[in-house]
Amino acid sequence: MTTGRSLAAASAWALAAALLLAGCSDDAAGKPARGAAPPAVPVTAADAVEKTVPIQLTAVGNAMAYSTVGIKSQINGQIVEVHFKEGQEVRKGDLLFIIDPRPIEAALRQAEAAVRQREAEVQQAIANLERDTAQLANARVQERRYKELVEKELVAREQYDQLHTNLAAMDATVAADRAAVENAKASERAAQANVDNAKLQLAYTEIHAPIEGRTGNLLVQNGNVIKANDDNPLVVINQVQPVYVSFSVPEQYLADIKKYRAQGSLRVEARPPHQAQTLATGELTFINNAVDQTTGTIQLKATFANRDNALWPGQFLDVALTLTSRTAIVVPSQAIQPGQQGPFIFVVKADATVESRPVVPGTRLGAETIIEQGLRAGERIVTDGQLRLVPGAKVEIRPPKAS
Repeated sequence: MTTGRSLAAASAWALAAALLLAGCSDDAAGKPARGAAPPAVPVTAADAVEKTVPIQLTAVGNAMAYSTVGIKSQINGQIVEVHFKEGQEVRKGDLLFIIDPRPIEAALRQAEAAVRQREAEVQQAIANLERDTAQLANARVQERRYKELVEKELVAREQYDQLHTNLAAMDATVAADRAAVENAKASERAAQANVDNAKLQLAYTEIHAPIEGRTGNLLVQNGNVIKANDDNPLVVINQVQPVYVSFSVPEQYLADIKKYRAQGSLRVEARPPHQAQTLATGELTFINNAVDQTTGTIQLKATFANRDNALWPGQFLDVALTLTSRTAIVVPSQAIQPGQQGPFIFVVKADATVESRPVVPGTRLGAETIIEQGLRAGERIVTDGQLRLVPGAKVEIRPPKAS
């Protein structure tokens, strides 16, 4: 009996052990169970690329009109016509305003009449001169004849003396006639100057655009009476094709700027603030002749053709001045992550896991950034999906999302 109970107990232990082993196995073969591996994290990736990149100086710039003209009247009068609209593009020589010309036209007619009168006076003076010159010639002939007769004592001395006096008087008369002719001609020239001045004043009744550009606010309306050379302009014209962009850089870069500019023109790019899009490309055309001692910067200006009016006077811009170029490792800017120990990048290894690699970023070039240290060309880096990553995590590289 004791032997039977022992066998039954042994069978029960064997069954319990079998059940326990069955519960600890993960398949029919009885292999031991392990914790399931975490799924691969979906990310997008790109390769670090070695390429030629520009060496640039960046600054905040301000667009400026290439030239600005405040239109003023040179005469007093009433505006009777306005030939443009506010904000309109005008060309050099386009008619802008007409000032009432009637008062000046009347003054011109009066001046022209005075000229005709002076011309008549000149002709009269010339006629008097010619008449008295003929009489002087006759008096000289008579004086010579009577001089011979008096020497032969054929006429009285008193007759000769009278003729000699008449000759002297005619000489004085002719001299006075010549002076009268010159005086009349001077009066004619003065009258003609009045005519020229009246014509000039009449020309001032039409105001034309002195430059090509875009008009601003119309500060006076049709019918206003205006003063000559008033402090306030009638309208301001800004020339925006081409256009300047003014910016300043630290004086420490002045030597490099002069060095590379001596080798050729320097390209300048203008972008909207904090954006990668390039609005326009121009050329450095001005370096100020002195460093601003209050800021320690040097003012520069770049000229842009601006044929599409992408730049507008007064607009603030991000400016990039390209000095030269060099070879560097470049990655998409979004691949760089901030960390407690500094910037880092997740690098995808051959086994599809990632490691955290500290890097030294350099200049940002739009959507890309130069990596000065920490990467080699051709290494694959994570550009999106970093928030779910830890060092050693397995990744699944997916194509980038369509923008």
